[in-house]
Amino acid sequence: MLYNAHELNRAWMTGASAWASIGAEILNNPKLPMGYFGVGPVIASALDVFAHASAPRGKPSFDLETVTVDGTSYPVTEAIVLHRPFGNLLRFTHTGLPDNAPKLLIVAPMSGHFATLLRGTVQRMLERAEVFITDWADAKMVPLEAGAFSLDDYIDQLIGFLEHIGAQGDGRGAHMLAVCQPSVPALAATALMAEDKNPYRPLTLTMMGGPIDTREAPTSVNDVGTQRPLSWFENTVIATVPAIYPGGGRRVYPGFLQLAGFMAMNMGSHMMSHYHMFKHMVAGDGESADASKAFYEEYRSVCDLPAEYYLQTIEHVFQKHSLPKGEFRHGKRLIKLDAITDTALLAIEGENDDISGIGQTRAALKVTPGLADSRKQYLLAEDVGHYGIFNGSKWRNRIAPVVEEWMARHAARTELKVVA
Repeated sequence: MLYNAHELNRAWMTGASAWASIGAEILNNPKLPMGYFGVGPVIASALDVFAHASAPRGKPSFDLETVTVDGTSYPVTEAIVLHRPFGNLLRFTHTGLPDNAPKLLIVAPMSGHFATLLRGTVQRMLERAEVFITDWADAKMVPLEAGAFSLDDYIDQLIGFLEHIGAQGDGRGAHMLAVCQPSVPALAATALMAEDKNPYRPLTLTMMGGPIDTREAPTSVNDVGTQRPLSWFENTVIATVPAIYPGGGRRVYPGFLQLAGFMAMNMGSHMMSHYHMFKHMVAGDGESADASKAFYEEYRSVCDLPAEYYLQTIEHVFQKHSLPKGEFRHGKRLIKLDAITDTALLAIEGENDDISGIGQTRAALKVTPGLADSRKQYLLAEDVGHYGIFNGSKWRNRIAPVVEEWMARHAARTELKVVA
């Protein structure tokens, strides 16, 4: 019922957006002077803002055509190298990369937004690395015959991606960078591969704003996950995909609910952003208005999550804290974080992060006693919020160089065991 009601509202808003867009175009037509006098510019700008806010959105594309390295631009090649029902493995490269360029797997969050939210992350790291990224699918587009997708499946898929990347070319292992939520399954996958002595276990694992231990400095997002029993989430926010989609009948956590939650957290900021967008348009400052539009174009593009994965994440990450307590299992197998002895760990947190509090990612360095201190590093990015950890000028100029230096320092695998 919830999903069907959303579809009815979406259909109505799509029509309203189209009419508003037509009205704005008429008023902005240079042959019609009414858009240049009196309240004409105000009405045109208001219609344009409404049309943009209410327009339907699909999956964005990365659109990375070139990358600039040391003043020289190189064309970027994007390709799907592995296809899986719940998410492909994408590869980005360019002709300016040396033969021994590091391989980096960026693990995008499966949290309601598409992997393109990390476009800036990919673009910056692509300057000096061959970049792969998990391109998670919209669960409503995955047919039922593809089966379920749980937290265990997520971990298995990361291991499979790392094995595929590592087996290519000269067989060198890859580095892994997890943004936000996937820090938990990425650390679990690293531990499993370490215990198995998998030759393709990551050389380094960088975790950025990840909820390794949400008992540290809990945020309002963490509170939502702990204030209600798991049954409440299953009965309240899980919906069935309508039959009009390929995944009709699949149980999901809808992306539109995730988006509503994030918007509600900072409603005042979002309203001011749209008000400033409106003022820029009235003043004829199209460049500033377009920058705001580009952000919300990506921010409002959301996807559904498989119910199994979402509920297990709530249970183990936010309620039971299974991984830091040493109680997390992959199937029947206990995940042993002390098995990690040669994958260098870098934990990065933002000083102003309102999603993952300070200390939640750093906890990964505390719960890996088998790893020498020389293979652990912590970075607190000053004056940086959650989004700024992996996008924007502070990411490009202050954070990314630390990640690159960490990868270069641990480009070869040398096991260093902690002496008890």
